[in-house]
Amino acid sequence: MKKISRRSFLAASAALAAASLTTGCGGASDGKTHLTFQIWDVFQRDGMQALCDAYTAMHPEVTIEVQVTSWNEYWTKLEAATMARQAPDIFWMHTNEILKYADNDKLVDCSGIVETDKFSEISLANASGSDGKLYGVPKDKDTVGLVYNKEMFDAAGVAYPDENWTWDDLIDASQKIYDATGNYGFMAYSEDHLGYWSFVYQAGGSILTEDKTRGNFDDPATRMGMEFYITMQDYDWCPNQTYFAETSPGTAFFSGHGAMYIEGSWNILPSLQNYPEMVGKWDVAVLPRCPNPMNGDGRATISNGLCYATTKTNKHLDIVMDVLKFFGTEEGQIIEGQSGAAMPAYAGTEDSYLQCFEQYPIDFTPFTDMFEYSIQCVNNAARPEWKTPVSDTMLKIYAGDLTIDEGLDEIQRIINEASADYYE
Repeated sequence: MKKISRRSFLAASAALAAASLTTGCGGASDGKTHLTFQIWDVFQRDGMQALCDAYTAMHPEVTIEVQVTSWNEYWTKLEAATMARQAPDIFWMHTNEILKYADNDKLVDCSGIVETDKFSEISLANASGSDGKLYGVPKDKDTVGLVYNKEMFDAAGVAYPDENWTWDDLIDASQKIYDATGNYGFMAYSEDHLGYWSFVYQAGGSILTEDKTRGNFDDPATRMGMEFYITMQDYDWCPNQTYFAETSPGTAFFSGHGAMYIEGSWNILPSLQNYPEMVGKWDVAVLPRCPNPMNGDGRATISNGLCYATTKTNKHLDIVMDVLKFFGTEEGQIIEGQSGAAMPAYAGTEDSYLQCFEQYPIDFTPFTDMFEYSIQCVNNAARPEWKTPVSDTMLKIYAGDLTIDEGLDEIQRIINEASADYYE
């Protein structure tokens, strides 16, 4: 049985007076309905504006203003604004947060406006509440893959990663590159989505139990994946977590200090545009597989996706729902893809996004190839409460304050205790 906990939202009430709220707008003196649309990624602003412009071209009585704020500020403002019934008319919802909003009855059920047969099970799950209903319109989809520096591989005489690579190849290539160039090999930093999660699933384990009500760190396969990932830091070719506290793997990679790291498909196009001097010097591959998994075939990658949502208290709900319906159509999703904002979630529209890479000497197909064995981004209703303590415990393991077994036992306890407040 699911327990609905409102304490996260109750905490927001104290911040209402201080928060700067972005509010939905009503009818204006020009006779039009003015809507606000809030996002957190400036790279996607133009794409989202193009999508809005396509709608308003068909409905000139409506205007939609795209507003961008930072990730951290976004969630602080959205929670406070939702409590005050002054939320933006349309906003992005992330899997990290959707259960908190959906399970507390803040979001509109979008089941009736989504062509569910056009979206994958993962895309639909990422837009759903704990009750299985859709509380958003699927926006995009992604996977995580291996980014590698071709010049460093060439210098070490190592063949580029491919679909046959295993964990053993990752270790071997990292050592050879370090020996030949003095640069880091694979940069295994303490992160979940862009770090150890995929390795756990490759080993045949999982972060949560199948019903998502408890942690699964008692599973030997989960521990196998965690141990492999954590102990990579013991090699001289992998930076320690003190290094990563000051320098992200992506920064190290594009500064020429590391040969490999895990990156999300959503960041590949921005990286090509932000580091023009590196174009042609790097490429992407599928994640290496576990050579001896306890379950499965050793292949896995984490797949996530955002959705478009609105609150139940929206003053222009009929209009907003029509906008959201358009955002989820084939036409709307192609507009998003063509803009380069993200890979659309609507089945069959992927090429609209892939064409954005035609001008670059890079092969993006490993990211799409991995959808075949992708795993839904890890989440349960308690994740906002256990995410930070789990991250802190991981750093204690890396620092040697806890053994791997002690640390994983602690992570299991943290997840179970937080989840007990939501599940019986």
